[in-house]
Amino acid sequence: TQYPKIFDNLYINMVKAGEAGGVLEVVLGRLAEFAEKSEKIKNKVKGAMIYPIVVLFAAVGITAFLMIQVIPKFQQVFADMLGGEALPTITQMVIDASGYVQHNGLQILGIIVALVIIRKVVGRTEKGAYFFDALSLKVPVTGTLVQRPAVSRVSRTLGTLLASGVPILQSLTIVRDTTGNRVLAKAIQTIHDSVKEGESMTQPLSQCPVFPPMVVSMVEVGEETGALADMLTRIANTYDDEVDNAVAGMTAAIEPALIIVLALVVGTIVVAMFLPMVKIIGSVSGAGA
Repeated sequence: TQYPKIFDNLYINMVKAGEAGGVLEVVLGRLAEFAEKSEKIKNKVKGAMIYPIVVLFAAVGITAFLMIQVIPKFQQVFADMLGGEALPTITQMVIDASGYVQHNGLQILGIIVALVIIRKVVGRTEKGAYFFDALSLKVPVTGTLVQRPAVSRVSRTLGTLLASGVPILQSLTIVRDTTGNRVLAKAIQTIHDSVKEGESMTQPLSQCPVFPPMVVSMVEVGEETGALADMLTRIANTYDDEVDNAVAGMTAAIEPALIIVLALVVGTIVVAMFLPMVKIIGSVSGAGA
C-alpha cells in the first residue's frame, strides 16, 4: 500500500485475499497472467493506431506545404501568363483555399490549440469526462477498439478477483475504480448496488449497452451454476480474440481509406494547377504558330 502508483487496489486486495486464504502463490500467478494479457491487448490497440496517425500527419503536412509554398508560386505564374483571365473553377477554389490558409494560419493553429485545451479542461470535470468516455465508445470504427478491450478488462479483473477469494462486493468496487471509463464505472456501481440488495448482476448488466447480450447471458449462467469466475474469464478470452479481429479489420480498412483520401487531396491540387497550364501551353503554341 506504500506504493500506490505501482500497485493499485487490484493488486493489494488480491494479495490480501491470497495471504488470508493461504494461496498467495496461486494469486501471484493469476496477477502475472492478468498483467501480461492486459498489456498484450493494450499494445495491440496502440499498435493499430500508429499507422493511421502517421499517415494522417503526413497528409496534413503535405497539404500544408502545397498550400503555403507551392500554390502561391503557381498563382503568380498564372497571373503573369494569363493576364487576369478567369481560371478554371477548381483552380480558383484551390487558390482561394491557399490564400485563406496563408492569411489565417495562426488563427487556424490558435483554434486547434484552443480546442485541445478546452477538451482537456472539460475532460477534468465529472460531466465532461463522462461525456467523452461515452463518446469514445460510440465513435465508428475506433469505438469497437475501446469497447471490447474495456469489456475484456472488466470481465478478467472481476473473474480474477472472485477466483482469488475476494468477496463480490469488494471485487465490484475494485473493478469500478480500475475500469478507466466512467460509463462502465457507473454501470458497475449499479451492479454493486443490485448485488448489495440481494439481487442478481444480470438485470443491471443488461441495461448497460456496453455489455452485449452474450456477456449478459454468460454471467447469468455463471451465477446460476456457481461458476461466475470461470464464466467471466471465458468472456475475457473471447473478447481478447475479438480485439485481435477488430484490430486486423480496422487496419485493413483504414490503410486504403487514408491512402485514397491523401490521393484525392493531392490529386485535386495537382489537377487544379495543371488545367491552367494547358491553357498557357495552348496560347504559347498558338502565338508561336
